[in-house]
Amino acid sequence: MSKKKASRRKDEIKFLGEALSHNGTAKRNGPKPKTWSKHNLKTIKPLTPSQEDLFHAFYNSDHICAHGTAGTGKTYIAFYLSLAEILNPKTPQNRIIVVRSVVPTRDIGFLPGDLNEKIAVYETPYKDICAELIGRPSSYEDMKEAGLIQFMPTSFVRGLTWDDAIVIVDECQNMNFHEINSIVTRLGQNSRIIFTGDTGQTDLRPIECGMDQLLKVANNVQTFAMIEFNHNDIVRSEIVKSWIIAAEEVSAA
Repeated sequence: MSKKKASRRKDEIKFLGEALSHNGTAKRNGPKPKTWSKHNLKTIKPLTPSQEDLFHAFYNSDHICAHGTAGTGKTYIAFYLSLAEILNPKTPQNRIIVVRSVVPTRDIGFLPGDLNEKIAVYETPYKDICAELIGRPSSYEDMKEAGLIQFMPTSFVRGLTWDDAIVIVDECQNMNFHEINSIVTRLGQNSRIIFTGDTGQTDLRPIECGMDQLLKVANNVQTFAMIEFNHNDIVRSEIVKSWIIAAEEVSAA
């Protein structure tokens, strides 16, 4: 084995070891972690009918598939609701696991640093969300250190069982159905799953994208709520809304 491959394998083993330490079986050592409550969270309310449907589904369904147009707040709201849930001592879920595929490159070896540093590029959206919702730039990293949040690339999910967790599968349009199936079958006792994605933003070839099959399967599972977002739900900015509407009109012409 070359030195480069040996080093990468070492990084992978280290990352997997850290992932397993949050799998409900290993104890954490070191100083007492920081604590948070729902009072630390910024309060947000739904701004569109589909966002309202997502709020309703979260409190009335076990699992959710939120899909559709970009800029509609799918990930933001899923993260907010999940944080509120795990910070409530009366609920069985005590951590958030964010699962994402490292697309479009698939091979992240060219990025500098060890595996954790390479993967950190894909965690930026969640750092920003936590910083806004809790008000501290370090909130995401602090919650990771305390075991309340875990980030997991699809490459490392096999063999794990996730108990007492809310699993957010973000950008699921960049996963094939084999990856999606592997993620769902990790769910253990008292765990929930939330899929967010938009087939129109996939970085995979259409034949590889597993999201269409996900929607068909989830629609046949009674415990899933299906929430579809469209351009009327765009809240990111006016230019995003105008651009997406114009792009849809050009495609339809």
